[in-house]
Amino acid sequence: MNAVVSSFARIWAVFLKEAVQMRRDRLTFAMMFGIPIIQLILFGYAINMNPKHLPAALLVEEQTPIVRTLVQSLRTSEYYNFVMQTSDPRETGDLLARGEVAFVVSIPAGFTRQLVRGEHPQILIEADASDPAAASGAVGFAQTILTDALRHDLKGPLRSVAASGQPPFELVVHQMYNPEAKTSYNIVPGLLGVILTMTLVMITSMAMTRESEQGTLENLLAMPVKPFEMMLGKILPYVIVGASQTLVILLAAQILFEVPFIGQPWILLLGVTIFVLANLALGFTFSTVARTQMQAMQLTFFFFLPSILLSGFMFPFRGMPDWAQVIGEALPLTHFLRIVRGVMLKDTSLAQLQDPLIALCIFTAVAVSVAMLRYRRTLD
Repeated sequence: MNAVVSSFARIWAVFLKEAVQMRRDRLTFAMMFGIPIIQLILFGYAINMNPKHLPAALLVEEQTPIVRTLVQSLRTSEYYNFVMQTSDPRETGDLLARGEVAFVVSIPAGFTRQLVRGEHPQILIEADASDPAAASGAVGFAQTILTDALRHDLKGPLRSVAASGQPPFELVVHQMYNPEAKTSYNIVPGLLGVILTMTLVMITSMAMTRESEQGTLENLLAMPVKPFEMMLGKILPYVIVGASQTLVILLAAQILFEVPFIGQPWILLLGVTIFVLANLALGFTFSTVARTQMQAMQLTFFFFLPSILLSGFMFPFRGMPDWAQVIGEALPLTHFLRIVRGVMLKDTSLAQLQDPLIALCIFTAVAVSVAMLRYRRTLD
């Protein structure tokens, strides 16, 4: 009996020791509760596999009651959020390439006259299919939405137009940039950003913490090296690692998955360079916060989780609520995905990609500034 009591006493002593150590390790304690809460919020509220209110442009070359009925039906369906309406085709030229809209709906001149005559005029929907999941819902229901809307107008003298039981118009859908709606065209280019984010942030954040744990930080502090020089010296070798990863992933995309590359390689190279520097600077910032390599890994995962969920890699970006999109816009992966998919799938020009490139530059500058402010040439 005494042996059992003594055993429980020892177990209790170890339990108290672990509880005290856990309480002192505030970062780990926060991760234990913070990550499950973040996952619940993101998966419960932010993720939507049937996105609605997608930005669209409307190209209408005539204004008639029937055309207005069709347009209103698309609006009330909640799938289409028309952010632009015009009668000039030139104004919708590069909206899809920039990613500012997910669809361009075109109703040509003479549509109503041809409809009344039973000539089955065409309605054209150009969809950005570089993300097939985002476009599938809105395109799939478009025929039903438009046909149901005309039932209220095709009455009296126009009853014969709908008497055949067939839709009185023809809906033509152009799946732009990905005609076959292959998911690999969307996922594989995105994997380049995901892999670079995961590996570069982690290995850089662990670099300085490893020096501290192994006791070699004193040697670095004894060198006449300025903080900015220290940072560059630590991250430049990993730039080569990022370049090697990029080359391997792009070769695999071409050879194994046959993902097209129709844009300018130098634009992608520019985007990759800025993105790699952004992740390395962020990793260096994490190393100034973490005291151990385990904490560095925890911080990396804490950053990586919202990056992969809110950037548009796994789930349609436009389908998320506004607050989730605001967070996503602050993540470098979101902007890099627009660059790599734009270059590889859309042949997007440098001018069309200036917004995501500027966003990456701003993030890099902020990460470098924070790292320099937190870095201290001291063991403490």
